[in-house]
Amino acid sequence: MNRIISFVTRFVPRHILQRVAHLFLQAASLFYRGDKIEDPITGITYRKILPYGRTRSRENALAPDSMSLERHRLLWLFLREETDFFTAQHRFLHLAPEYCFIRRFRAEKKLDYVTGDLISPWADHHFDAHNIPFEDNSFDVVMANHLLEHVDDDRQVMREFYRVMKPGGWGIFQVPIDYSNARTAEDPKVTDPAERERLYWQRDHVRLYGRDYADRLREAGFEVEEIPYPKQLGEEKARRYALMEEECVYLCRK
Repeated sequence: MNRIISFVTRFVPRHILQRVAHLFLQAASLFYRGDKIEDPITGITYRKILPYGRTRSRENALAPDSMSLERHRLLWLFLREETDFFTAQHRFLHLAPEYCFIRRFRAEKKLDYVTGDLISPWADHHFDAHNIPFEDNSFDVVMANHLLEHVDDDRQVMREFYRVMKPGGWGIFQVPIDYSNARTAEDPKVTDPAERERLYWQRDHVRLYGRDYADRLREAGFEVEEIPYPKQLGEEKARRYALMEEECVYLCRK
């Protein structure tokens, strides 16, 4: 299973995967049911969940019913427990919308929910994030997870996030981070997919962020809070929800 998932995620385009993977995974879900791991997005519990990873396979990463990964479960818990996301009126821009969230966010009556992506079949609007086609100060909340490592000019995209966010608004922009590196690794001359995979963990990544990630967000104008949320939840809950204990939530305010 590890080898199959690794091959598919490395070589099948994301927009094609999104159309078909959920059907297969939901069919397989019954074989994984138990009471050891809980997906907080659905409330479904499992004896174990699926491995996931393109070059570094992670055990207990992918919940089959929601297709959530560790970062999605972390965000759901954070939004539910630490923000007013589900209780207040918000105009919400969700870029690169994830399958595990879309239907559930659409069901929230208080959210004016807008989705955007370059090619995703789930998005309402299709555009390049370097030039977001909405007016200044349009959204209370902006979210874009695992998008910035794919774009040519991440600083321009960060400035676009800041531009379309209302004063007093907030956003979350998660990315892969190598916490052993002080600075983000990137080189526009590296174009070979295999070399990008070696350097940046994935064939379609153009950089790998380091511990300077929050500073890059601050350069765009944001006030940034780095929240080690799995550690705040504690080891028992981190295991229960199958989270990556070293991950931080990057909460950005305007």
